[in-house]
Amino acid sequence: MKNRCFGTGDSLYEQYHDEEWAVPVHDDRTLFEFLILEGAQAGLSWSTILKRREGYRRAFHDFDPQQVARMTYTDVKRLMNDVGIIRNRLKIESAISNAQAFLDIQKQCGSFDSYIWQFTNGKTIRNYVEHGKWQATSKESDAMSKDLKKRGFRFVGSTICYAFMQAVGMVNDHAIECWKS
Repeated sequence: MKNRCFGTGDSLYEQYHDEEWAVPVHDDRTLFEFLILEGAQAGLSWSTILKRREGYRRAFHDFDPQQVARMTYTDVKRLMNDVGIIRNRLKIESAISNAQAFLDIQKQCGSFDSYIWQFTNGKTIRNYVEHGKWQATSKESDAMSKDLKKRGFRFVGSTICYAFMQAVGMVNDHAIECWKS
């Protein structure tokens, strides 16, 4: 049996750990997906979000930021009844406003990828941690959170930003004991 940082015993969680977590992402649509999912996760477990990931993909146009940015109050009302996602009005509305801010960054910077990776100087930060002793924030996630909020993003506190950084490989926090370390 593989020694993992998390997820052992849950095939969906194991697959996420083994194939996605801490793997560098440079595709804007995938970065947008993780930004929305991490915001939705606030106050919940990541496994709760993973189980609804397909529901989120369906509800939010496969995370196409242009389509999400055009969603309306009618869409919000519809999604409040969608059991495939977390039915929290603030989180649903933030996905829409975050899509609009995301598109603004793409216009200003050429891509969200070039903007977001500046917080780690374009490199993955490698932290060697003991199992279960992950940090929740960093100076980089603090700076990212502050800048995203200034640009109109919501559900982007430093803890959410740090989890996003882990998810998209800006930070590699695989535990020393983990087979991915």
